Amino acid sequence: MSDKDLSSAIRSIIEKEINKVSKLVPKEALNNIEKNLSPQIDQIIEKSGFVKKSKYQNLKDLVDDLEKRINQLEKD
Repeated sequence: MSDKDLSSAIRSIIEKEINKVSKLVPKEALNNIEKNLSPQIDQIIEKSGFVKKSKYQNLKDLVDDLEKRINQLEKD
């Protein structure tokens, strides 16, 4: 799941759950809540064993680079 998809899904769930309240609360307040909750939600997701696609790709690139370096060292 891409970062945008994950953020969109979480935002959709939050907006759905507080739909009635959102009519009384300004949209800026909801955006502020999202901004404050997003990092905490990301931490919860990572504690469950999942990572964002961008973080996964960065780690995969590091692993690939290290494997190439190890293979090169073994050849020498």
